[in-house]
Amino acid sequence: MTAARLACMATLPWLMAPAWAAMGNDEEDLSQAFGDQTVVSIATGAKQALRRAPAVATVITAADIEAMGATDLDEVLETVPGLHVARSSQGYSPVYVVRGVNLGFNPQVLVLINGVPLTTVYAGNRGNLWGGYPIEHIARVEVLRGAGSALYGADAVSGVINIITKSAQDLDGTRVGARTGTFHTHDGWAQYGGQWGPVEVSSYVRIGSTDGANNLVEADAQTGWDQLIGTHASLAPGRLNTGRDVLDGQLDLSYEHWRWRFGLRDRDNVGSAQGIASALDPRGSSRNQSLSSDLSYDNEHFAADWAVSAQLSALHYSERSDLFLFPAGAALGGLFTDGMIGNPYKWERHHRLGATATYSGWQSHRIRLGLGGHWAELYKIKETRNMNIDFTPIGTGSLADVIDVSDAWPFIRPHSRQVRYAYAQDEWQLVPDWTLTAGVRHDHYSDFGGTTNPRLALVWDAAYNLTAKLMAGSAFRPPSFTEMFAVNNPVANGNPNLKPEKTHTIEAAVSWQASSALQLGANVYHFRMDDNIQLVNLVYENTGKLTGNGLELESAWTLSPLMRLSGNYSYQYTLDGATRHDAGNAPRHQVYARLDWRLPQDWSLHTQVNWISDQTRVLTDTRPSVASYNTIDVTLRTPSDKKGWGAAFSVRNLLNADVREPSAYDASPTHPFISLPNDYPMPGRSFYVQGTYRF
Repeated sequence: MTAARLACMATLPWLMAPAWAAMGNDEEDLSQAFGDQTVVSIATGAKQALRRAPAVATVITAADIEAMGATDLDEVLETVPGLHVARSSQGYSPVYVVRGVNLGFNPQVLVLINGVPLTTVYAGNRGNLWGGYPIEHIARVEVLRGAGSALYGADAVSGVINIITKSAQDLDGTRVGARTGTFHTHDGWAQYGGQWGPVEVSSYVRIGSTDGANNLVEADAQTGWDQLIGTHASLAPGRLNTGRDVLDGQLDLSYEHWRWRFGLRDRDNVGSAQGIASALDPRGSSRNQSLSSDLSYDNEHFAADWAVSAQLSALHYSERSDLFLFPAGAALGGLFTDGMIGNPYKWERHHRLGATATYSGWQSHRIRLGLGGHWAELYKIKETRNMNIDFTPIGTGSLADVIDVSDAWPFIRPHSRQVRYAYAQDEWQLVPDWTLTAGVRHDHYSDFGGTTNPRLALVWDAAYNLTAKLMAGSAFRPPSFTEMFAVNNPVANGNPNLKPEKTHTIEAAVSWQASSALQLGANVYHFRMDDNIQLVNLVYENTGKLTGNGLELESAWTLSPLMRLSGNYSYQYTLDGATRHDAGNAPRHQVYARLDWRLPQDWSLHTQVNWISDQTRVLTDTRPSVASYNTIDVTLRTPSDKKGWGAAFSVRNLLNADVREPSAYDASPTHPFISLPNDYPMPGRSFYVQGTYRF
């Protein structure tokens, strides 16, 4: 399918808008449509109609997720305009490229679960071993594109993703389900939502396993070393190692104004994908585990004109790896008879406390005040390996020569960080049709100082069916512990004098309810990122600059009571400020279209098309651009909101397109090789069958 055809599918409702506007010009009809049923809380911290929210945001409901036939959060996020899911050189972990910003390990996107950040202090992201996120217990996903630090603080540079899990009301009874499919994938889960006396209870448990996509890797980094020094150690051509075992659980208890949640995420036998050093490693595996708990209080009528909320949360994260960096026979400083082995372990814990108060007693104003703190600690590390710092082997470089070097050559030492913050926000109804939202937040870090981030958003209800927005804001990302404190690393060392990365964004948006059947949205944006953290001569430095411009279009068209067409188009161009060249590793164009069709006997058919344009390389990478591709997914399913049996059948990448994502490129003198010359291969055609039962 050509790009032109796909673009037409996504923008067809725009072309048909005048006709539909004429057909649905009746004021009564429009007034019904203007009661926007889609709400979002990520924009201001309080629920409000998406159309009027002072931000550019997307809301994906549980029903949307089912229609997509998604089995993982990454597949859900790929449908968001301006967001592309790429892959990391670290275990194929997903990289959420928002508006063309792809800077390695994805620390510029803040991911929340029920408002609580998942960020690790070691890497500054979700952790190197993501291992997928289940979708069965998601009630909705809210995605804010652009700067969000005025409300959320650190890491909300290019976007914020908030995963909201299902409550007792969402479930209303017991549900069980199982899914099996390609790559020996098997999942089973059970959910319950109900009332135990005065307590509302929601619970979820899921177990599963998969061998993962075993795409062929034609050549790897060791292939380059073999050519350079005359060895024959590479295991390429060979298969990716992307299997994993999963365990997820959540318990949610609510009583009056109080709510307590506990969550478990365990990923074991996580394959090393293309290898931690981009040398195939069929034996390497890792395990990560996170335990989370949060207690919240929410009272919208705490006192006259006052609403109060508070939250206390804790997160414990551990990551343990047993990895072969390079295979047996590798000669990097010496001959490793069993392969070059490095096994880093790390443990960290987080505690957060925050409170907000909202005052609505002033005419035309709603004031929101917040303060809180975050205590983070990388409290333990361990490393075993069979190599010295200069890559020479310990002994013969065999398995028997693996020793504990945690004290002698630690890759990082334990560190802690304390953050205190305060923010204020005013939603000011200037006149009946104009609302100005102004906010500012100050964060003070114990290890690098303070940062202040404002935002402004002007929302104009131009007509019953038309809303326009003008927004500006800034955001920041603090350096991770790796970037500040890494030591004894031959290729990347920390710099304790780093400053936070900063971004400034301005954007304009319009939302038009053309008729009761047709919704349209458009926005344009510009951003500038400063002090980007990059490696310079093997040390992290604040040197990078990015500028970006883009356009995003969205539409939803109810063709008939049985059929609905929705889609979006995104254009983004991100420029490297130092080279004046495309920043690379991000698509310039994206098109998404979905057709939902209700069939007889309560079945429904859902088809979606995702087209990703070619992706330009960074300036120093002379390979041709990554080719464009399009995927087609088809899902046939029964309703999930009725008691009894339900079923779903899904085919992803129906036409078995050859999908590739840009592989990492290292131009340093110590490792001047492309990680995977033919890029990261993504899964081909796959099939899934799912059965559920609701009691």
